[in-house]
Amino acid sequence: MTDTRQDFVSHRRTFLGLLGLGAAMPTLAACGFSPAQAKSFPIARSDAEWRKRLTREEYRILREAGTERAFTSPLDNEKRKGTFLCAGCGNELYSSATKYDSKSGWPSFWKALPGAVGTATDYKIGYPRTEVHCADCGGHLGHIFGDGPEPTGKRHCINGLAMDFVPA
Repeated sequence: MTDTRQDFVSHRRTFLGLLGLGAAMPTLAACGFSPAQAKSFPIARSDAEWRKRLTREEYRILREAGTERAFTSPLDNEKRKGTFLCAGCGNELYSSATKYDSKSGWPSFWKALPGAVGTATDYKIGYPRTEVHCADCGGHLGHIFGDGPEPTGKRHCINGLAMDFVPA
């Protein structure tokens, strides 16, 4: 085989391998694979305990990485000073001082409280996104995008049902 032909075959195999990997990621995500769920967290409960503690919708979002419909959460319009907590474990996640109206339909913040959240790569819709989860219980909160305001340029797009609000 000529060098050019070998290069073509090698590149083709690499391309097909990557294509297969890309096709497999949404399937893994649909089967419940989540890097956040694979880690251990300070607060660990059995599936039965989570189901007892959370409403059906909270469970779907926090434990199954679901998403609520846009513009349905009262927390999207919350303007009081206070703190947003994880609805699963009570961990303090976001200060109202970093909340802003992104007009996305979900509560949005430009920064989390120090050490409050973790991130993982999510392939659920076929391409990589930054998933954000509670650092204490691993509950899925939403995603982080790079179209937020200064000073971070980040938009933490968070499901309202994943949080509780405590006024100052």
